[in-house]
Amino acid sequence: MQFLDYKGGSIQYDVSGSGNAVVFLHGFLETLDVWDDYTAFLSKHFRVVRINLPGHGESSCYGYCHSMEFMAETLRAVLSALKIRRFHLVGHSMGGYVAIALAEKYPDMIRGLCMFHSTSNADSAQKKKERNKVIALVQKNKNVFVRQAIPNLFNTSYKPYKSAIKKISSKALKISVQGIIASLEGMKIREDRQIVLKFAPYPVLFIMGRHDNVLPVKKLISEVECSEYAQSIILEHAGHMGFIEDSEVCLNAIRSFLRKS
Repeated sequence: MQFLDYKGGSIQYDVSGSGNAVVFLHGFLETLDVWDDYTAFLSKHFRVVRINLPGHGESSCYGYCHSMEFMAETLRAVLSALKIRRFHLVGHSMGGYVAIALAEKYPDMIRGLCMFHSTSNADSAQKKKERNKVIALVQKNKNVFVRQAIPNLFNTSYKPYKSAIKKISSKALKISVQGIIASLEGMKIREDRQIVLKFAPYPVLFIMGRHDNVLPVKKLISEVECSEYAQSIILEHAGHMGFIEDSEVCLNAIRSFLRKS
């Protein structure tokens, strides 16, 4: 693990392998180690970069709102330090929001974009209200929220994921109240970026779960249809955590996407 000094704090990141760069961005309440298996698999042929987004893992928390644009700039700073000018981006959930924010500002840097259980849409009015309720719950009892939230990300009716739930929960419980709220506030105010995908000059891959409780398949399919270069894969038995629930299919899909683009 390495650290980059950034705006009075530090951003934790990891680099493995060599070749064309691929950047993995974790989701809300996750850390870069959710990509361990993907790094081991892909670093044989690619230079794999992972970072802990602000407020997650050992990366600093910078305030009470981490906008997607701000988090994208932290990634940009890491890539600049590594002298990486072009790369593929793979973002899970909130990581996808950060990825598309970066892609909007620096389109010439992107070789390909994978939206992994993620969306280019902004929060609806109803979703913003729900985030406000979550913020209130986190302020009251962070641990209760984390223990309720993580299992709901999986399709537990199909296959038990007790080990994965335990591992992710243990990391999430270490995130500060401020770090959690900063991400929630940032997601709540994020901009609609459908236009970015519609005119993307690079390939886009959507990976979605049939049983996703966070981002329903029907909503994501409409985004795929808006982009001329977008492809999609639906994981029939997965919830919001397909990279764990159907890891072999996802690994092969991402490897193929990276090679083609």
